[in-house]
Parts: sequence; structure tokens; C-alpha cells
Amino acid sequence: MILLDLFWTFARIGAFTFGGGYAMIPLIERETADRKGWISHADLLDIIAIAESTPGPIAINAATFIGRRTAGTAGAVCATLGVVLPSFLIILGLSYILETFRHIRAVQYAFWGIRAGVLALILRALVSMFKKAPRHPFAWAVMGGVFLTVAFLKLDAVWVIAASAALGLLSGLWRRGAQ
Repeated sequence: MILLDLFWTFARIGAFTFGGGYAMIPLIERETADRKGWISHADLLDIIAIAESTPGPIAINAATFIGRRTAGTAGAVCATLGVVLPSFLIILGLSYILETFRHIRAVQYAFWGIRAGVLALILRALVSMFKKAPRHPFAWAVMGGVFLTVAFLKLDAVWVIAASAALGLLSGLWRRGAQ
């Protein structure tokens, strides 16, 4: 049954990934595009772009989009619950443990190690998305402009995303009209 499969797939992703949505992207890609074939890699890039530009955590938005595309509204609900429930239960349990043992050095070191692992997963997601990104000079110009804008001008991400979407739309319309 596809709904149960969606729930358990995203529950595994949610249960075994620390570091939030960006750290989950490689697992989402492997499970949904490579193993299950529910979406293509190109679709995943689009879903991540949409999920990143909508309010809420990227992994939850991505799970909702993938679930919806795979099995309609019920699929969206199952995938979303699957990705949220393990994290909720883990955080609930850890909050009690951490409050009790937070002064112990080993616990502090464990969280430092988790942070380092999360950074590695986020970098892997960056490299994976970069390899699949369009190789058009316009896309490179937008990417460079966005990086410079966000890194140095500290412009609000909402405006940067909106401007990038507008530029992409204008570019597509211009290319369509030029053909």
C-alpha cells in the first residue's frame, strides 16, 4: 500500500537524520528518486526549490510535495506525518535526558560531534544539488548574484528568492519568445 510506504519511508528519513531539512536532502533523494522511483532527480530539484521558498521546514515541505505528487492529499498527509513524528518523539525524549545530563562533558562532546556530522550532510546536499543544477550562463549569473547578495548585503532571503524566481520566469519567457 503506497500510503503506508510513504509514511514508513519518511519516518525512517525523519528518525535517522539529524540536522534538519538540508541534512535530509541526500536521504530523501536516495529513497524517493533512486530507490522508489516516485520522482525524478529533476523533479526533486524543483520540489526542493519550492519547499525552500515556502514557509516551514524544507524537509516537511518536501515530504508534503512528494507525498502529494505520489498519492494525492492522503499521500501528502502520510509523508508529512512520517517525517514529523519521529523527530517529535525523539526531541520529546531528548529534552528530558538533556535537561538531566546536560552538565556532563560526554553529552556536550556528543552534541559537538553531531554538529560536525550535520555540517558534512549539508555540504553533501550542496554538492549534489550543484551537480544537478542547470549549466546555463544565466543560471550561473543568478547563483553568483544571489550568493553575493546574501553573503555581503545581508538582504532578506524572501526578497532574494522572489527576485530569483522573477528572473527565472523572465528568462524563460524571453527564451520562449526567442524561439
